[in-house]
Amino acid sequence: MPALADVERVFREEYGRAVAVLTRVFGDIDTAEDAVQDAFAEAAKRWPAAGLPPSPAGWIITTARNRAIDRLRREAARAGKHAQAALLHAQDEPEQEGPVHDDRLRLIFTCCHPALATSAQVALTLRLLGGLTTAEIAHAFLMPEPTMAQRLVRAKGKIRDAGIPYRVPAEADLPGRLAAVLAVVYLIFNEGYTASSGDQLARADLCAEAIRLGRLLARLMPDEPEVSGLLALMLLTESRRPARTSPDGALVLLADQDRSRWDRTLIAQGQDLVRRCLRRGQPGPYQIQAAINAVHSDAAEASATDWGQILALYDRLLVVAPSPVVALNRAVAVAEVQGPGAALAIVDDLDLGRYYLFHAIRADLLQRLGKSADAKAAYQIAIAQTGNAAERAHLMLAKERLPGPDGTADGQGQASG
Repeated sequence: MPALADVERVFREEYGRAVAVLTRVFGDIDTAEDAVQDAFAEAAKRWPAAGLPPSPAGWIITTARNRAIDRLRREAARAGKHAQAALLHAQDEPEQEGPVHDDRLRLIFTCCHPALATSAQVALTLRLLGGLTTAEIAHAFLMPEPTMAQRLVRAKGKIRDAGIPYRVPAEADLPGRLAAVLAVVYLIFNEGYTASSGDQLARADLCAEAIRLGRLLARLMPDEPEVSGLLALMLLTESRRPARTSPDGALVLLADQDRSRWDRTLIAQGQDLVRRCLRRGQPGPYQIQAAINAVHSDAAEASATDWGQILALYDRLLVVAPSPVVALNRAVAVAEVQGPGAALAIVDDLDLGRYYLFHAIRADLLQRLGKSADAKAAYQIAIAQTGNAAERAHLMLAKERLPGPDGTADGQGQASG
């Protein structure tokens, strides 16, 4: 019999799809989200005893649709104009889910309407499409959870009050939404590639969904080089996922990965897109990041990595899209080219105290400089800030392997991989 873990798995995999379908049916995001949440609450009651239905996603969508109609009818009977409008919107919809393939893309464009601030656009889409919790989204934005909760409520209210339509905009309006849409897709991918919480390092369902959306956007906007750049970036990054964990689920760093396990088909697709982007001569942030990952994919082993080229690309990225996170990633390349001392000077000048990777990278640099006590302190902060069990275990192991005052390691662990 299925356990609650199965309900949670279906929620992770199907929440965004269900909300997108129900938003199409009722024309209202709040109605859709409430109905889908009700359906999953009902699933949590029924499925452990009755078993998983043949089509869990279909069951959720049908149950949510019926619950929403019942609720709207009750509200409409009390002269609720909003409920009456939602019921009218649903009248012409088929009873079954139907083979609509771009509901999630419509939802992204709805959430990325220019009437909303860019940060609100991205946060709302992550909540509705990715099914991420408010805490997970706050983690992605490096901000407190209550602040993010308020932002999400305001964004949904603005869509409702402004009557923002649920559709892919006209071709002329696409470029104005592009930056936010690409940011959303990339954040969905990042949450899948390294989950902000949970026992598993990655969420393959979110990676697959982000790549699916990236391919759909590439077909919709074939002349936008940044769309191709984002797709290339995701494909090249995803190609390494099979090698990122050991058989027991432990994190394996890039330098230690078995590169024979990298997906050569995805690498070929990503590199082909990078070459096309280079021929266009319109470099943007996603294209440059894709080029960085293409350089990594060219190296048959870690020692063959062209760090000089990677550093040059980061220099360009820092000009095109300056940010503390880009500067932090650039510092990793600086450490390989100029040494850990030069890199640490850059890192110590960044204001990224809420970002666990800032402390993890700083700890590694301090370790390489022989400053074990400072490295331990930095690792401890990183451990406290990450919600991913696999990353936490890796950081704890790295901290334990540092020598103590007597020159011996504090712990008995072994390096992952």
